[in-house]
Amino acid sequence: MTERDAISRNVLADQVKDRLLQDIVSGRYPPDARIVETSLARELGVSQAPVREALRGLEGLGLVEIHPFRGARVRRPSIGELLEAYTVRFELEALGARLGVPRMSDADLAEIEALGEAMQRAAAAGDRHAVAVADAAFHGRLLHLAGNATLERVWRSLEPFSRTYLTLVAPGADPHWTADLHTAIRVALHARDPEGVVDALRGHFDEVSGRLAEEWRASAPDAGHAVPVGEPPAGRS
Repeated sequence: MTERDAISRNVLADQVKDRLLQDIVSGRYPPDARIVETSLARELGVSQAPVREALRGLEGLGLVEIHPFRGARVRRPSIGELLEAYTVRFELEALGARLGVPRMSDADLAEIEALGEAMQRAAAAGDRHAVAVADAAFHGRLLHLAGNATLERVWRSLEPFSRTYLTLVAPGADPHWTADLHTAIRVALHARDPEGVVDALRGHFDEVSGRLAEEWRASAPDAGHAVPVGEPPAGRS
């Protein structure tokens, strides 16, 4: 294989991984769903090699598990894994706020505020999926303020894992609750108060984790089981 062939295959594998991520996030492949390499390659019009590499990439993100001779399945994480992910995300975003808020421009603030407004509009329309997408973009833009590529890369390794379960929302879940969780963060950003943003983020993640744990206890008293499909609160970020 030439270097050009290797680069082309890597690019193709990244494209397949992005497509699979969208399909997992949208619920086309729910937790425990099997992903068949041959079928997916045929559907996308590619060989199995980039599909296999894409699946390995998703396995590294914690989204997929691959078993010899049994193929790949979408992972169903434990409550402990989800709570751990939120704990780490808070610490990363708190560092991002401390680094980024002091260097935030008016244009940066306007962009983040626009994402907050997009969340509210989506909530008013009852579009839980759009709330989740705007939610992820809001937190991503806030972290980007830090200008620290390593921090952002580590954060993004957790974000797709969370978004998979963000968008598997239960019927009747409240998107307004999700959108309103960001109000205190937005207020602190307007005040250009880094520690105020950190405190607001702490409250945000504490409330999300508390609600997740409460719903987990209600839906699966045996903590050894996995989170049921579609049970996490809507738009959790």
